[in-house]
Amino acid sequence: MLVPLHPQTGIVRRRVRVRGQVQGVGFRPFVYRLAGEHGLDGWVRNDGQGVDIEVQGTAEAMARFLADLERKAPPLARVDAVEAQELPLQTAQEGFVIDASRGDGPVNTGVSFDAAVCPECLRELFDPQDRRYRYPFINCTHCGPRYTITGALPYDRPNTSMAPFAMCPLCRREYEDPADRRFHAQPNACHVCGPQLALYDTTGEPVSTEDPVAAALELILAGEIVAVKGLGGVHLVCDARNAATVARLRERKQREEKPFAVMALNAASIAPWADCGPEERALLEAVERPIVLLRKRAGCDDLLPGIAPGIAWIGMLLPYTPVHYLLFHEAAGRPSGTAWLDKPQQLLLVCTSANPGGEPLVIGNDEAFRRLRGIADAFLLHDRDILVRCDDSVVRWNGQAPGFIRRARGYTPRAIRLPCPGPSVLACGGWFKNTVCLTRGAEAFVSQHVGDLDNAATCLALEETVAHLMEVLEITPERVAHDLHPDFHSTRFAQRFAAERGLPAVAVQHHHAHIAAVAAEHGLEGPVLGVALDGVGLGPDGTPWGGELLRVEEGAFQRLGHLRPLALPGGDRAAREPWRMAAAALHALGRGAEIPRRFASEATEIVRQMLERAVRTPFTSSAGRWFDAAAGLLGVKECMRFEGQAAMLLEGLAERRGPVTPAENGYALGADGTLDLLPTLERLADLDDPGYGAALFHATFAQALTEWIGRAAEQQGIDRVVLGGGCFLNHILSTAVRAGLAARGLRVHAACRLPPNDGGLSLGQAWVALARAVEEEGT
Repeated sequence: MLVPLHPQTGIVRRRVRVRGQVQGVGFRPFVYRLAGEHGLDGWVRNDGQGVDIEVQGTAEAMARFLADLERKAPPLARVDAVEAQELPLQTAQEGFVIDASRGDGPVNTGVSFDAAVCPECLRELFDPQDRRYRYPFINCTHCGPRYTITGALPYDRPNTSMAPFAMCPLCRREYEDPADRRFHAQPNACHVCGPQLALYDTTGEPVSTEDPVAAALELILAGEIVAVKGLGGVHLVCDARNAATVARLRERKQREEKPFAVMALNAASIAPWADCGPEERALLEAVERPIVLLRKRAGCDDLLPGIAPGIAWIGMLLPYTPVHYLLFHEAAGRPSGTAWLDKPQQLLLVCTSANPGGEPLVIGNDEAFRRLRGIADAFLLHDRDILVRCDDSVVRWNGQAPGFIRRARGYTPRAIRLPCPGPSVLACGGWFKNTVCLTRGAEAFVSQHVGDLDNAATCLALEETVAHLMEVLEITPERVAHDLHPDFHSTRFAQRFAAERGLPAVAVQHHHAHIAAVAAEHGLEGPVLGVALDGVGLGPDGTPWGGELLRVEEGAFQRLGHLRPLALPGGDRAAREPWRMAAAALHALGRGAEIPRRFASEATEIVRQMLERAVRTPFTSSAGRWFDAAAGLLGVKECMRFEGQAAMLLEGLAERRGPVTPAENGYALGADGTLDLLPTLERLADLDDPGYGAALFHATFAQALTEWIGRAAEQQGIDRVVLGGGCFLNHILSTAVRAGLAARGLRVHAACRLPPNDGGLSLGQAWVALARAVEEEGT
């Protein structure tokens, strides 16, 4: 609120605090120019709280200035608050200056995200008369690296990996000129003074070439695999049209069937391969540049064999670094100007993370030579260090909003506003698709995707991520949250971290965390009805859960129901071999005698006997295992090559088949809250049309869930439903369930700012631990 006008002079002075995403986005030069426009004197600087301003001038000019701070903020900025207070007038200063940043005091600002090359920089990049023509590291205040080069706040060059590169006189002049687009652009550089690109052979020796980009493209078009260093890590890049090279990449990377992402220059170049509506195009072209899952067009698999075998979706992305653009520019014959950027181009590149064997993403040059030996045929690298590993984000338009499959580069670690403040919590996530989360007041900072904690390197990456977030945000946790499962590395790390610092460690049940994550991002307080469908999570009773109907209220939950448990013949092995889940379904249906003749495995008789004798056959309520059973019965996939493959293939078949009528009497709702889908599986066991069977399973499951949830909502008197867990990445299921519940008048909340799978667990853990702490303090 503005204070009264100064009674004698008509001049006022204000101390202004701007909070939010306001560092590394050109906010200080924006303030400088804005103050000049309004004829105001004073200064602006960065500090740990955000942007600090003192400004003096007429009351009318001051009012316009304060309004414009938020209304006209730079495109990459996010203004959460503008706070102004009255100060005594000063007469000594004339004009407005950008003052030196201050690093003292606690940090209460966010870290800026990496942004794709902006149109202004592209115009310079492809202008032969510009001094930055084809410079691979062109950037300005509106684009370029941020989070992945930042070691500490405030965001100034000495705190980034640009510190070793002293600006030349021309770059320094731009940096210091308030009228220039690169005014205080921290990564500012050029051919003369900035990072350099080089091509290396498999021994790590530089290849003699005048243009490493041209030489790298020549290798790619000749069928070679080139490791290309980007913003958050190294990609393995090859010609997407070359089936033999794609197959070789799969063999070398030991990635038998998991889909690859494909980079095209623009939406027009994607059109022959996939459907791309206006919403998907907006996602593709956003400054965050995620991989976007698009529905394949007919013939896509024939024209691009081996890219995403058997799946109805293909992951596409557009260039986001100057190096990417230069590869396409070279392939197009180096046209001048930018008109060519909107025209279809033939070049398609597989662009997959360079992380052999499921290990963390490669980020360093020496690391690339060592870890990618035998995979890459050449290395296109640069000498600017990547300080933070950050995979490409993956999203899909769900019909109403973008939905994350993986949240990383471009989106992390943007703050998520919590329903209420509380003590700082470190939450360490789960086993699969690990992320970590740190809270500060009413803000939660979820890390980039770390990965599956099934190898030592990824476990170490988890610990490095925690250390970096604590350092860059200057947050000291007061509590530590973790999954209920005692054998996860994330749990053991959390308990050790807490013990070493004398902090309370809070165990949070897996599916409670799934629901809490969605409730937290939507700011929901009070009771909600939660439906958590995923692969597995340990229940408080010691059994593996995964198809849960819960009543959740912040730090507490009640189990209202679950899917009928299915046996897991062979324990965890059944989660990798869908035929075993199909065998369990046949046994439950009284058709166990069919097991040996229905499946190709040599272990069929052993599995039949295990089921009959109830030996090594724990039971699980997992929704993921019901999908596996359906896939196994339909002959879709007997053994999976990666997590969730059977369900993805089943979804792909259902997509191609189209909608069908749900099975009559295809499920049963028990008085104890169980949902039994065995009647549908019995139908599938007698079908010889996998496409129809896949569509029937999806339609019936969606109808069953809608009735199950609707009945519980009436009984509990709750009209807010939260959907969580990895099964809600299934587009058919999630769309149908949301529509069915909305038709019943229920308010449905799904994951938007984080994935519904285990990538969002850390936020849910953090919110549960914070809510419990607040409740304890209030009692």
